[in-house]
Amino acid sequence: MPSTGRRDRGSGAVPPAAAIAGGAVLLGAVLPAPGPSADSAGPGDPALAAVEKYDDDFGGDPDAALFPAEAAVLTRAVDKRRREFTTGRICAHRALRALGEAAVPILPGEHREPRWPDGVVGSITHTAGYRAAVVARTVAGRAVSVGIDAEPNEATPGGVLREISLPDERDRLTELGRAHPAVAWDRLLFSAKESVYKAWFPLARRWLGFGDADLTLTVDGDHDDDPGFGAGGDGLVARGGFQARLLVAGPTLPTGEELTGFTGRWVVGRGLLVTAIAFGC
Repeated sequence: MPSTGRRDRGSGAVPPAAAIAGGAVLLGAVLPAPGPSADSAGPGDPALAAVEKYDDDFGGDPDAALFPAEAAVLTRAVDKRRREFTTGRICAHRALRALGEAAVPILPGEHREPRWPDGVVGSITHTAGYRAAVVARTVAGRAVSVGIDAEPNEATPGGVLREISLPDERDRLTELGRAHPAVAWDRLLFSAKESVYKAWFPLARRWLGFGDADLTLTVDGDHDDDPGFGAGGDGLVARGGFQARLLVAGPTLPTGEELTGFTGRWVVGRGLLVTAIAFGC
């Protein structure tokens, strides 16, 4: 999707955070609970694993290091980029191990997308105070893709909302904002569209603009005493889902059907917004 001045670049009941590898609290609220993969190496191997971190301190852990090929990517990087990249890749390495795979260098591709080992798809995100990675096994004969994004729970700068949204989306955000002002809905829409792009690209291998998907955000619960809003568990404030309807022709899936959209989840907590799509997982 087009740049707006920065870039990081499942549906179902919310699973307990402990079900996600690494105890990922925010990702645990938006990703489906991992189950055995159809083509896993063993009956206990998960189909999906996620790791998140809230700082860049690994306490001298000897396994918390980049591979030489990854470090070479940072030769001219500024400190902020170096820290984001390093912690994001270490999260990815740990997620691969949790999936039962060997940790390998995750190098950027032609479009800066992470290149994953054969048989695995994944997504990485980073924002101030948060880095995370999710990986999933691919399944023969079925399209599998994941996309995650994290943002601060703060309004986007002036003018950004019109750049990233459709008129109908803005109308829906206005209604959501009146009902639930604790959520920065414009930033949440941006984050969800980033997750859409990250899930789209490995399947389509082509660009997707912010105006090429129409998103509808929903809340789990409409009142403060409902499970989806004001829940407070593990620092969570609100959560819900979103439907992304593609407005451009999608790729043909292994089933012979055209990809027409995605279903995703979102959560707000610890001053952050996190969105995720686990397509085919």
